[in-house]
Amino acid sequence: MFYFGLGLLLGASTVAFVAGVFGGVVQALVPAPVRLGALALLAAVVFARETGLASFRVPENRRLVPEHVLHKGRVIGGVQFGFEMGTGMRTYSPSAQPHLVLAAMVLALPFGGALAAGVGFALARWVMAAASMAHSDDGSWTAAWKRNQRRLAVATAVTTIGSLVAGLAISG
Repeated sequence: MFYFGLGLLLGASTVAFVAGVFGGVVQALVPAPVRLGALALLAAVVFARETGLASFRVPENRRLVPEHVLHKGRVIGGVQFGFEMGTGMRTYSPSAQPHLVLAAMVLALPFGGALAAGVGFALARWVMAAASMAHSDDGSWTAAWKRNQRRLAVATAVTTIGSLVAGLAISG
């Protein structure tokens, strides 16, 4: 789990760095009311999706990290697997929340805030994997997830949007 977590951190930080640099350009060129209005609208749409009020597919790479990555050894395979999961580029996306965070990195968060959001994304992915692995292998994790999926989606959406609002308030 350590090397997987390291890979997650490296992958998410890479995306956050690029988004933070690109966001610096966007934030310098587009007036704040336009950027923040677009972000608020996107947050409302994502919240509607996560609560089940709206239904639409989100952009995703509908394939898993190839299994051969794990055969590269514990260190290299773990880091590569984590990196690919951390970028979000080679995985399914059951939620629109990562898209909202990426939009916030570009539209509103200062560079340091974008990096912090990347670290938060990596940590959240790691916690989910660690919790799943710590659970029994009898399929009860999946059953519990399915039973609570909507409640968890709403709770994480509220947390994600609240964290973005707090981050924007702190950054001024």
